Amino acid sequence: MEQTNACKLAKEYLRLGGHRRVVIDDNQTSVRNWEPEPAAAEAFWRKNVESLGPERQREVQLLLPTINRA
Repeated sequence: MEQTNACKLAKEYLRLGGHRRVVIDDNQTSVRNWEPEPAAAEAFWRKNVESLGPERQREVQLLLPTINRA
């Protein structure tokens, strides 16, 4: 099965040591980061995720680890 672009972006970001976590509340998403990230992960996020439109950003965010409980 071919990975979606969002999946590839999320996996690469995490591989680079990114620490951001998604928060899902009333079907709204936001991203939290409580600790410093490696420079490569931060640069990757800014270049490849922040440059996306809101819907595409949300797709990537939903593939990050979540702080929500099941």
